[in-house]
Amino acid sequence: MGLLAPGEPWPADEVIDASGLTVLPGLVDVHSHHREPGFTHKEDILSATRACAAGGVTTTLAMPNVSPPPNTVRILDDMMRLYERSAVVDWNINPAGTIVEEIPKLAQKGIAAVKVFMVTDTGRDYPHMPGIGVHDHGQLLATMEACSRAGVPLMVHPHDQSLMHQIETAMWARGERDALAYARAYAAHDGVIWETAIALLLRLQQATGVQLHLLHVQTAGSVELIRAAKARGQKVSAEVNPWALFLGHDWANIERLGSYALSYWVPESNQAALWEGLADGTIDLISTDHAPHTAEEKEVGWRDGWEAQTGTPSAQFYLRMMLDAVHHGKISLERAVELCSTAPARVFNMTRKGSIAVGFDADLVLVDQTAQRTISNSEVLSKIGYSPYADMTFTGLPVRTLVRGKTVFAEGTVVGEPGFGEQAFVARDVPA
Repeated sequence: MGLLAPGEPWPADEVIDASGLTVLPGLVDVHSHHREPGFTHKEDILSATRACAAGGVTTTLAMPNVSPPPNTVRILDDMMRLYERSAVVDWNINPAGTIVEEIPKLAQKGIAAVKVFMVTDTGRDYPHMPGIGVHDHGQLLATMEACSRAGVPLMVHPHDQSLMHQIETAMWARGERDALAYARAYAAHDGVIWETAIALLLRLQQATGVQLHLLHVQTAGSVELIRAAKARGQKVSAEVNPWALFLGHDWANIERLGSYALSYWVPESNQAALWEGLADGTIDLISTDHAPHTAEEKEVGWRDGWEAQTGTPSAQFYLRMMLDAVHHGKISLERAVELCSTAPARVFNMTRKGSIAVGFDADLVLVDQTAQRTISNSEVLSKIGYSPYADMTFTGLPVRTLVRGKTVFAEGTVVGEPGFGEQAFVARDVPA
């Protein structure tokens, strides 16, 4: 085709009227629990990625607490085939780095990161089941060394199991076992279980040079530890999840919703530090920790918070929350885009994602920054059919989502087809 004259439109398969809308790069969610295989009564790849499309998420990365957990290449290959069949948006998988000798092989599969949990569930066998956890400090060191050699980032859910054992058994002895007791246990002593684990992980990162990504940052002390590590030049990144800012930040939500609001309680004293960390770059990114469980799996928490399964869903709605934060001046639109799109792609080397630029995939979300909507359970696309954010009102609404230039959500309807999503490309530099 010849050169176009000035003002002449480029031939297009689709013309979109974006009048009054803001065009943003599609969101890159590096931490999401899709529940397939093994737990599809809660969620599956199709339902999770449809929720992503409706929420402006164009790339979603799955976590390994599924059955069987992907801690070998063989299991990972099987899991990838499920995504090739069902995903509506682009995807990748963070396999479990619990078998050290498998880590270099996993890294060769184009993954963004490997993931380990430092937590063991008490009172239930999910979501932190065998095959995904590393608790011994020597094994953690070996895992980091293997990841460093393979040039693959390591994501860690920080937790100090021995301290939690002391905290929770003392509460149980006093007869404190409901959802409110569970919330207090995980926040006990100003978040000591989080901060001791993060301090250990940062020291091991110094020893190994691994690219370390810290999940679930939720205390002021954690922000201080990460800020100091970055000042030393350590190769560390960190994330905050929506539940820490918009749900578990308010004790009234914990009292009203019980286990439905847990994830974790994040006492109000931490909020200023979290928002400051998000604004100044100490916290690199926002990811959802999208974690659906059925109402039956949550309802038991009114009696026993340790039996209820922990985690909350947010993939469909967290862009609304961040746009609302922009609307209320908590953060700039530019920084929100950096946190939700550009930084997640950059940190995990997804070199075609997260920006609107030549050479990048045409992953876009069109938003109405002035639209005010109240979330309702009737619009929930997750299989669980409810949202803990129901009845909350936010200003800012995604109205159209495109993945690689193709519309997958418009006019309130997911139009993307199962299997359209592709594995997101990851560039990898393996150390010599």
